[in-house]
Amino acid sequence: MKKYALVGTGGRAIFFYTALATEFRSTAQLVAFCDINQTRMNYANERLRELGHAEVPTYLARDFERMVRETGADEVIVTTIDRTHHTYIVRALELGCNVVTEKPMTIDAPRCREIFDAVERTGRRVRVTFNYRYAPHNTRVYELLAAGEIGQVHSVHFEWLLNTQHGADYFRRWHRDKRNSGGLLVHKATHHFDLVNFWLQSRPETVAAMGDLRFYGRENAERRGETKFYSRAHGSAYAADDPFALHLEQTPQLKAMYLDAEAEDGYHRDQSVFGDGISIEDTMNVLVRYRSGAVMTYSLTAYSPWEGFRVVFNGSKGRLEVEVVEKSYVNSGGDQALEGALTSHSILLRPLFGPPQEIEVPEATGGHGGGDPQLLRDLFGESTEDDRLRRAASHVDGALSILTGIAANLSISRGTMVCVDDVMKIEEKE
Repeated sequence: MKKYALVGTGGRAIFFYTALATEFRSTAQLVAFCDINQTRMNYANERLRELGHAEVPTYLARDFERMVRETGADEVIVTTIDRTHHTYIVRALELGCNVVTEKPMTIDAPRCREIFDAVERTGRRVRVTFNYRYAPHNTRVYELLAAGEIGQVHSVHFEWLLNTQHGADYFRRWHRDKRNSGGLLVHKATHHFDLVNFWLQSRPETVAAMGDLRFYGRENAERRGETKFYSRAHGSAYAADDPFALHLEQTPQLKAMYLDAEAEDGYHRDQSVFGDGISIEDTMNVLVRYRSGAVMTYSLTAYSPWEGFRVVFNGSKGRLEVEVVEKSYVNSGGDQALEGALTSHSILLRPLFGPPQEIEVPEATGGHGGGDPQLLRDLFGESTEDDRLRRAASHVDGALSILTGIAANLSISRGTMVCVDDVMKIEEKE
């Protein structure tokens, strides 16, 4: 039975430690929590008790290495803020552990190279938790393209929409500072760029992008005539009537994890989305050429009336059209199993010569289109199936997804097209 230590006990950590404390208790053992915030770790242990699992030892971030040594952890799960992922990944590898890391693997090329060097130096493994690969509708798209149903794919149009509940949430949290998250083209779009790499079984070659902050932020609100501003929702009279405000005290989990923990680290989870200090974009457009020859046009909007995506593939034998509508959510604001759960989905295959065909997809429950439960079984279960679908994502997959976003950020800042190999060259053998 493998022993798992978890570092970073924020919202996404609940997904992992709940699974380890319940469904996978016979195959995996949770042995410790690590965080900069003791209050948040105490809450995580409280959740474990409610699940019928014994409390685990807690270690502050400065004691990460001691935690690994004292618990004998085999693997470390990394769910800290994005800019620190590489720190814990590299150190865990050096201490003899394999790593399971939340996406994005990291936020820039230098940090990414540190991870690659550590993998090569230690011979250990890094898994990146791309749960969208495991969603049945996304897996079905992979199967259709791999079977040649539309022939060679020449172009992809991919539109992802974040609504004014989920999309807005990135502008309340630490993600709003690009130094922490790499912006949404890294933090969020890593899912989408990974899906295209997965679907096409190719990798990005050149990237051009444009992006702006057009909706959120104080300056945009002022242009629309807004005159009432606040820095955070808690304690603000102006926030009471703001549909974009997040009231931590109204949700027990958010209150316990963030409002009650503020005294330790000063982190405010409920910042105004129309405040100052936002350095990420909310409106993004990207053009990508892949080694396969396919070209993708991609857009990401973070203030849409609905949540989900549309993706279209044009090939030498036809066209594949996909539309997915997801349920909206606020991270840690409710049932984890409903985060990214489906409202509706459709896949339409249009051959060049023949009637369109509705493609059936097996029904699935759980977060992220039903991908979460399958990802967890792959990570922590005793599956003996071969990986014919190639859904398990390595550090190479993690790098190839973020490199599209990193190159896009560079393109936005420079106003030029960017060659991905110039950002970081990844040899095929890696």
